[in-house]
Parts: sequence; structure tokens; C-alpha cells
Amino acid sequence: MSLVRYIARRLILTVPMLFGITLVLFLIYNVVQVDPLVMIIGERAMDNPQLVEAAIRKWGLDRPVWEQYITYVTNILRGDLGTSFLTRRPVLDDLRTHLPATVELAISSLLFAVILGIPLGVLAGIRFGSLFDRVVWFISLLNGSLPPFWTGLIFLFIFYYLLGITPGPGRFPPRMERPPTFSGLLTVDSIVAGNFEALGGALSHLILPTVILGGFTLALVLRVTRAAIVEEMRREYIRTARSKGLAERLVVVRHALRNALLPLITIIGLAFAGLLSGAVMTETVFDWAGLGQYLVRAAASLDYPAIQGGTLLIAVIYVIVNLCVDILYSVLDPRVRHG
Repeated sequence: MSLVRYIARRLILTVPMLFGITLVLFLIYNVVQVDPLVMIIGERAMDNPQLVEAAIRKWGLDRPVWEQYITYVTNILRGDLGTSFLTRRPVLDDLRTHLPATVELAISSLLFAVILGIPLGVLAGIRFGSLFDRVVWFISLLNGSLPPFWTGLIFLFIFYYLLGITPGPGRFPPRMERPPTFSGLLTVDSIVAGNFEALGGALSHLILPTVILGGFTLALVLRVTRAAIVEEMRREYIRTARSKGLAERLVVVRHALRNALLPLITIIGLAFAGLLSGAVMTETVFDWAGLGQYLVRAAASLDYPAIQGGTLLIAVIYVIVNLCVDILYSVLDPRVRHG
């Protein structure tokens, strides 16, 4: 199967998957929710029959379930995710406002995890059983076991409250003027505006949440890289490469690491999707106005349109990332598309 046909096939398969996601979300919304009228008009107005009837007609709560589902899917295709009960704004506008903060934090966290995790994993793999390997393994295990909200609070207490070397919660210094909004990513907006003072302020606020959120992904990337390198270094082609007189560095980089990248792609892709879906606890601890914090507030207020819209966005992110991982996997390993 050619690469183009493989990509087309994967794209076609995502369509029923997305419709299945909308069906599950709609069923959960209609099965587990409390009376949405309480959030729409308020508990005190529930005694007013006219307000209740007007709200029921406006939100289509008097129509059959199947008709509500068709309307729900139609609205999604038009880009209408409903209106938030809490903010009284379109959910799509709220998601556009909060998603850039999560994207910025997710990219910085993933870069932190990959830049440190892959080299450390390679070194630990080729020195399997050494003191360095054991120390790296212990640190990764410890880092992956500690809950991010706890480590976030500890880091804030030490580096912000006690030492004062990092800024406190938030995305930007409160007394500094923000750059004009271009992408919603404060670092990018600062570079576009040529405001390097604002860039420094945005980067300084990124340090602690990046280390906390990227630390868990770092532990995952490190362990997978280490295990893959250990396995690859025992294979016959490695001995063959060494027998040809190749330097050990070339054997590791050109042969072992290249084959070890295949499982890493899947792990990194899923990790990035998880980061983009909103690190709820990290964003809450650091007062990071991203998707995770938005969904926490929506859940606390029983804001069902916001919960539905945010959950749908997370599901779409996972589908898109998995699709990209499958395509990249088929490019690196043609056996995938021919199998």
C-alpha cells in the first residue's frame, strides 16, 4: 500500500471515530447530568413557569433525544459548541481564549522532556547496570511517581517563597504590559512585537510549570529510551556494525537510536496529546489560565456545554495526534502500511 493510500485510509477511519465520540458525549450528557435548567436560569427562577418554559424552548429540551443529537452534531459541524452557563459566552470562544496557554505550556514541557530524556536514556542504556544507570533510573522513577500538584506546591514554596529566584503563579508579570495578541502564546507574541522584556517575563513564568509538568513526561521518555537502547544494543546488527570497525558513537546514533525512535514516537505523541488536553492540577496550582483550569471551573459549576465542548476538543486532539503518529510511523517503518 502506498503512503498516500495509507494516509487516505486513516483519514477516512477517523470520521466514524469522531461521530462515535460525539454520540458518547451526548449520551453521557443526557444520562448523568442534573437538571440543566438550574444552571441556565438559576435555582430561584425555577418557580417562575414562564422563565422555565422559555428556557426549555430556547435550549431544545422539549424535543426528542434523537432530534437533540442531530441538532448537536449539526451545531458542531457549524462550529457552534453552545453557550457556557458560567461565562455566558460561546464555548468555542472560551476554548480559543484558553487553549493557547495550554499549547504554550505543552510545547515547552515536551521540549524539556525530549531534550533531557532522550540523551539521558541513551547514556543509561549503553551503560546498563552501572552506577549512572541506577541513579538515572531512580530519579526517573521518583519523578514519575510524585503527583504534580504536590511537587508544584513544594517548588513554589522553595524557589518562589523562600529563595525568591522564580516568579509566582500566573503566565505573566502582573505589573508588566502584555504584548499585542497575535497567537495567544505570550512568548511568540513578545517575539513578534519585538518586546524582549515581555519575552523574559513570559519565559520566567514558564520555568516552574514546565519543569513540573515536563518532569513526568521526562521520566516516561527516559525509561522508554533506556529500555529500547538496551534491547537494540543486544541485537545482531549491532555486533555486525561493530565488527566493521564503526566507532561506538556511530553505532549508537546511526543504528541503535534510529530503531529505538519507533516506540518513542508513540510515547511522545500520546504524551503531547495528554499535555495539550490540559494539565488540570498543574494549571490550577500555577494559576495557568489554560484548558485544564477552564474545565475545572466548568465542572465545579456544572457548566455542561463547557464540559462537553472541552471534552470534545480533548478527544479531537487525541485523534489528530494519533493520526499524525500513525503517519509518521508508516514513513519511518514501511512495514506498517504494507502489513
